[in-house]
Amino acid sequence: MTRILIAEDEPRIVAFLEKGFRANGFATATASDGQAACDLASSKDFDLLILDLGLPKKDGWAVLEELRGRGEQLPIIILTASDSVYDTVAGLESGADDYVTKPFRFEELLARVRLRLRSSRTPQSSETMLLQTGDISLDLRSHQVTVGDRQIELSAREFALMETFMRNPGQIITREHLLKHVWGYDHEPSSNVVHVYVGYLRKKIGEDYIETLRGMGYRFQP
Repeated sequence: MTRILIAEDEPRIVAFLEKGFRANGFATATASDGQAACDLASSKDFDLLILDLGLPKKDGWAVLEELRGRGEQLPIIILTASDSVYDTVAGLESGADDYVTKPFRFEELLARVRLRLRSSRTPQSSETMLLQTGDISLDLRSHQVTVGDRQIELSAREFALMETFMRNPGQIITREHLLKHVWGYDHEPSSNVVHVYVGYLRKKIGEDYIETLRGMGYRFQP
């Protein structure tokens, strides 16, 4: 089972994260201060670290510096109340894999966690890190998406949805499959979240790539 370490000192947020991750099949452990986070992260028992920057004893910046300085390759997603561009850039340049600001939607954080876990388990070669279908290329390492000679920006959820389509070209993919593999949980039967995000993708990559098959699902046709 995938194990996530949550380094956060606010009990309300810890409880919220643990409930969400466990409901989606993850095991969790927590650290309420930076020193405990460093000790637990070094145990090699975890697959990903959610790291708050405002930790007592040793703040998140120091934790990040210590772990990366020791060569730890554990994927790290920073979780913080600061939304400044400076802090975002500093966090990523210091070795964090992603950056999420408070307040946040758990669904968005979950999508980013799944994406980082997939990337960390993918052999790090240019062949496996680049998906190419027709005139669309998807770089799993840099998150760059190119359509012909255009480079487009996708949100984490849009990127995960696009990756699912590109790994299954020409195949019919049901709405239920997309909910499970992209969102990681079940929506109400009447939810149109997949339809909405497919619409977002069509606006960005072009209308003709994703076909809607009424009553069946979607098909990606490069």
